[in-house]
Amino acid sequence: MKMKFVYFAWVKDRIGKAEETLDVPADIGTVADLLAWMPTQGENYAAALNDPALVRVALDQEFAHADDVIGEAREIALFPPVTGG
Repeated sequence: MKMKFVYFAWVKDRIGKAEETLDVPADIGTVADLLAWMPTQGENYAAALNDPALVRVALDQEFAHADDVIGEAREIALFPPVTGG
């Protein structure tokens, strides 16, 4: 299934692009599955996503947890944790 991905901050820098469309395998059902699969897509993805605990995910602009189902999300955003200051 084709899905739009949007990357922010150092995730974007390490992957090397701000957004793209990827063909996600049908067996990727949850956010955790997705974060385990993405590093297999190339060295840049592995560099950005080698520690899933450091990456946050939003499905259609709603914060998602590891066990959330991706379902029919139109947009998946990956970004580092946000801190205030």
